[in-house]
Amino acid sequence: MIAHEQIATVLDHPVYDTEGKKIGDAKHVFVDDATGHPAWVTVKTGLFGTSESFVPIKDASMVDDHLEVPYPKDRVKDAPHVDVDGGGHLDASEEQRLYEYYGIAWDEAWQRANQPGEEGWAHGTAGTTGTAGMTGAAGTAGMAGTAGTAGMRDRDGDGLGARDGGRAHADTSVGDDAMTRSEEQMHVGTERVETGRIRLRKYVVTEEVQQTVPVRHEEVRLEREPITDANREQALSGPEITEAEHEVILHEERPVVETRAVPVERVGLRTDEVTEEETVTGQVRRERIDVEADDATDMSEDPDRRRGH
Repeated sequence: MIAHEQIATVLDHPVYDTEGKKIGDAKHVFVDDATGHPAWVTVKTGLFGTSESFVPIKDASMVDDHLEVPYPKDRVKDAPHVDVDGGGHLDASEEQRLYEYYGIAWDEAWQRANQPGEEGWAHGTAGTTGTAGMTGAAGTAGMAGTAGTAGMRDRDGDGLGARDGGRAHADTSVGDDAMTRSEEQMHVGTERVETGRIRLRKYVVTEEVQQTVPVRHEEVRLEREPITDANREQALSGPEITEAEHEVILHEERPVVETRAVPVERVGLRTDEVTEEETVTGQVRRERIDVEADDATDMSEDPDRRRGH
């Protein structure tokens, strides 16, 4: 068990499980309102210490320069989330939920803490034999007899005690005298989304085309030639006087249209990336820290001491 005097050696020191794995660093120690004994320690876990888990400190021990708790690392990291800054106290429902998660019997822990002797670690520290209950109101530790009894009645739900208002509170008087200010930061990224589709579609159209082409044809022309010695024999080869016909065939050229499909060009689509600048507006939250002082405290010399940002 960790004594109140050891709180300073616990805070901001590593916390290990029973297998020697580091769980995180101890951030806060919560002490019992009635006895002042350390009851819980919060451990900063996560990749960047962004989570804080509660661990019972009763069976923990300091080993060299670190705190060792009897729970595996994964169990501590998955402990129920409790608002550490919620008034500096654990209320009854939060503490009972943590007890159940760690497998600690609520009633048995209460009875064991009030047993006579060294096992009854919740006894009053003022030297009397009174057994102030684990959940008794702050300031009643050490009162004789009836204080412990009243605390047990409150614990069982038969009376009104400090259990209803918070059993353990964070010890902020040792080790940590500063606050952590946090703020949200806006990180803007891009995502690729579909804005439209373009298709290539081929279809057939018919159009008229005119083209001039030369064509030839034959025409008849009458030719007369006199009888000469050169053609006399040919002229006298037939009968002297008779009827006869002579036929001449005429020819001409006509245009003939023939179509052939030939490739003329290739048409394709290509995308080009164009970069533009676009302004994004969002909302982020940030914490501010104010310093409050009573009227007797003079803090006028340094304005930065009165308000922190």
